[in-house]
Amino acid sequence: MTRAILKTTLLLAAVLVATGCSSLNKKPASGAAIENRGLSNGEMSDIDAARSKGAGDGSGAGAAELNDPNSPLAVRVIYFDYDSSDVRADFESVVQAHASYLASHPQTTVTLEGHSDERGSREYNLALGERRALSLRRQLVLLGATAGQVKTVSYGEERPVVEGHDEQSYSQNRRAEIVYQQ
Repeated sequence: MTRAILKTTLLLAAVLVATGCSSLNKKPASGAAIENRGLSNGEMSDIDAARSKGAGDGSGAGAAELNDPNSPLAVRVIYFDYDSSDVRADFESVVQAHASYLASHPQTTVTLEGHSDERGSREYNLALGERRALSLRRQLVLLGATAGQVKTVSYGEERPVVEGHDEQSYSQNRRAEIVYQQ
């Protein structure tokens, strides 16, 4: 009996230590994010690195296409209307270009990061960010990408690109970002 209690206590201590160390990742201080498709802390670090460098480290078969500023692939942010997860018509050609690229580069993967503006509850905004990322994922898969190439994560209102409380700020924060990993 004592040996079983000791094993259980050690296991519980290991879990607590591992949980305490997980706060060292690069998530926002509030820690709010809905992660889909099993993203680990290491993958989240890869996402942050990809965001800071663009498309990976610039190597790989399609790096030139992804880094061409005149290409529709250079557009990596899809904006949404208020309280909507429908991909806007003005972004259909961009989504088509990304889907075609993914279809022709099956080794390439992307993470779609869903975001919202600050209006609404935290929970609602996380769900809205998730719906936006999933809507974009659905479009990419319908247009040629494989489901295994596309992961999603929602940050809701936690990572605004513009701090402000007006419609111009809100419109910049209602988005899904396409982050390539190679």
